[in-house]
Amino acid sequence: MSYSDSDSSSYGGDYKNFRQISRERLLYEMLRSAKTGTSKSTWKVLIMDKLTVKIMSHSCKMADITQEGVSLVEDIHRRRQPLPSMEAIYFIQPTKENVIMFLSDMSGRSPLYKKYVKKFPYYPSSPISRELVTHIKKDSTVIPRIGALREGFVTDDERALEELFGDEENSRRGDACLNVMASRIATVFASLREFPLVRYRAAKSLDTMTMTTFSDLIPTKLAAGVWNCLMKYKQSIENFPQTETCDLLILDRSVDQVAPIIHEWTYDAICRDLLNMEGNKYVHEVPSKTGGPPEKKEVLLEEHDPLWLELRHAHIADASERLHEKMTSFISKNKAAQIQHSARDGGELSTKDLQKMVQALPQYSDQIDKLSLHVEIAGKINRIIRELRLRELGQLEQDLVFGDAGLKDVVKFFTTNEDVSRENKLRLLMILAAIYPEKFQGEKGQNIMKLARLQSDDITAVNNMRLLGGASDIKKSSTGAFSLKFDINKKKRAVRKDRTGEEQTWQLSRFYPMIEELIEKLGKRELPKDDYPCMNEPSPTVHAKNQSAAISQPPVAHSMRSRRTPTWARPRNSDDGYSSSDSVLRHASSDFKKMGQRIFVFIVGGATRSELRVCHKLTRKLNREIILGSTSLDDPPQFITKMKMLTVDELSLDDIQI
Repeated sequence: MSYSDSDSSSYGGDYKNFRQISRERLLYEMLRSAKTGTSKSTWKVLIMDKLTVKIMSHSCKMADITQEGVSLVEDIHRRRQPLPSMEAIYFIQPTKENVIMFLSDMSGRSPLYKKYVKKFPYYPSSPISRELVTHIKKDSTVIPRIGALREGFVTDDERALEELFGDEENSRRGDACLNVMASRIATVFASLREFPLVRYRAAKSLDTMTMTTFSDLIPTKLAAGVWNCLMKYKQSIENFPQTETCDLLILDRSVDQVAPIIHEWTYDAICRDLLNMEGNKYVHEVPSKTGGPPEKKEVLLEEHDPLWLELRHAHIADASERLHEKMTSFISKNKAAQIQHSARDGGELSTKDLQKMVQALPQYSDQIDKLSLHVEIAGKINRIIRELRLRELGQLEQDLVFGDAGLKDVVKFFTTNEDVSRENKLRLLMILAAIYPEKFQGEKGQNIMKLARLQSDDITAVNNMRLLGGASDIKKSSTGAFSLKFDINKKKRAVRKDRTGEEQTWQLSRFYPMIEELIEKLGKRELPKDDYPCMNEPSPTVHAKNQSAAISQPPVAHSMRSRRTPTWARPRNSDDGYSSSDSVLRHASSDFKKMGQRIFVFIVGGATRSELRVCHKLTRKLNREIILGSTSLDDPPQFITKMKMLTVDELSLDDIQI
């Protein structure tokens, strides 16, 4: 979980999975504590371990660190040169190994650095032990050299899906995981001085005679853990709010099994889905400056790139069109681009032309590099879409979700498209298993798997997908008879309803994640309490504040410019809140004091790019900062891997208490 990642900025609706409160606050607390001036003599060395490097890379760039007086970043576990004239800041985990390395650096007559500030990422469930503090105190030469000893906070749980939805019998491990998670979430609210109205997805069982499983109770248990921590903070922290200042909605991945698997057609999501990116890093080839073969270059797709900010939540067809228009406009206005363009068409360059090119080249080179990068990416994505015939597949996926297609349509697709990739067959069946879990039991399920020619680990992922949905569907299907033949005439089932009043601008953008509907209902105070109970009854003023904030928000007008019409993505003349000509964040207010109370949504088991996009969209629409938290941020390949590793035992009649 991190409170800020490379997709986020200091403005609204960012994905925040609670790694630390914010870039600015982390840097201020960690670096200002030892900063004594701006001269080079007070510049510092920042020493980190493997985990804290990951935290820092998600929080800020090297330029942000150097602005706070850091001139060198080092790894604590590597041999380092002495720098006795410089001060050092240690941002490390509170482990015995790290403390020993720390003491080795600063003890004796010739320490590596002049002065030390030590900061531990703080785990509320396991702060730095007294034993380690005592160990530091024992060395009399060390204490005078320590400028400060501070604790921060960080959490991360990539294995939450496995630990909480896997072995039902090992509830002790699951409870421990939830307790740690609750402490870390509560720490965020304590640091922000926010006291939330805690709501959670209630466990659903078939009837009073049916046993509720551990996975059914995950949101309930986590909400109770967060609430217990908040009660302690309310009594012990000075100036902690005594009435609710925000909303917290706790969910788990079973609330929406389709979102992590379905093809998402926005630029950000489809880049990470189809381009095998490593985090935010994209590797592409550029012409060699020496005239040799092309060279590989790494670029980061993140907020320092204005084109990325503008396009990341746009539909890929819209993004491609905008890039085409920008490139055409750039060539028409830039002399160097015009000259080079004409030269490529066979025209000869005069001495005067070359002189003009040299004069315009610096500006041309910088701008064309940024623009051509995204033109290349969009072109590559569109080629993959054509080669894999993803439009037809994407249409079937969305038809399944909205109840316009069923098993017979999937069977027909497999028989008429034998060259569909193994991964796309798997994803389609995982969506089908989430909607129709009963169709994958017994011989019927085996027949479907044979038709798709799935491998054993793929079959595991499909079976785990249908079992992830919760106890009620599985128990219901286990108590009734079913046919061993394909029941292609059975009524189709929808897991989404079309959004009234929101026609989509682009084809294949019909799908929306469930949290969009939940957040909107929560913002309007229409979320049913039977399904989403409160841990605490809100104060009388809370309703009034939120309602007045919603009423005072004026309707936002959008202008839709004329578009060239791609044959596969025709405009439908509407506003979807995220395909407008600029990034949502560019127009979002930076002063959230004028907004309504924050809404925090926490998803156990991983969040998706589509859910991130929805939080950007709703921040502006609801005039409330929507903060999405989770145990991880998963793209489809990552989620599929987790589902293959998940060990889930299928429920049987023996699991039902009578």
